[in-house]
Amino acid sequence: MSQWLQLGLMDAYSPVMEEFLYFHDFTNMILLFILLFVGVMMTSMATNTFLYKGLLEGQMLECVWTMIPAIILIQIALPSLSLLYLMEDSPSPDMSVKVVGHQWFWSYEYSDFWVNNNVLGFDSYMIPEQDLEPGMLRQLETDNRVVVPFMTKMRMLISSSDVLHSWTIPSLGVKADAIPGRINQINFIGLMPGVLYGQCSEICGSQHSSMPIALELISLKDFNMWLNWMEN
Repeated sequence: MSQWLQLGLMDAYSPVMEEFLYFHDFTNMILLFILLFVGVMMTSMATNTFLYKGLLEGQMLECVWTMIPAIILIQIALPSLSLLYLMEDSPSPDMSVKVVGHQWFWSYEYSDFWVNNNVLGFDSYMIPEQDLEPGMLRQLETDNRVVVPFMTKMRMLISSSDVLHSWTIPSLGVKADAIPGRINQINFIGLMPGVLYGQCSEICGSQHSSMPIALELISLKDFNMWLNWMEN
């Protein structure tokens, strides 16, 4: 999760988020170069008392300063388009979880697992501030975390039962709107164990800020133990 006065993005917990970080750093490097170049040119023009007549009607110069920005834009567009396709990639999932937004909580169903002839599912509410224990995060901790194994291809099927919501976890680089009557799909692979937090990113009413998301990535062995605990 983000920290106080943090300038960079969150740590990456998925391949898509890693690509986001690389693209972010690459684009900032180009922007820094442009700012330095323009700053040097403006300073030189402001302090120099001489005028170079080749700048007034230079056809070659005009071609150069038209081509260079075009090349820079292409250098930014190519990895950007590649990242967009990577975000929409839908490999065959190992596990699917259905997410339904409500005012103002989330419901989760593990459609691949059954408990007492019913699909494994639960509701997830924000823990009120007065019930928080030491170490818990205010307005981010929930009574039931979403538990999934890392290094597993996950598919989240997201919808809503009332108004627009948005299921977002920045550290995974995933965000999808929860729309009544429609199902949106996102895919991710967790790279390491940890607890990731997110929040509803679509204004959905007076308690919009009370819809946190807490997702825990654990090993496959621990996930099987969690399933046995849920069954009992």
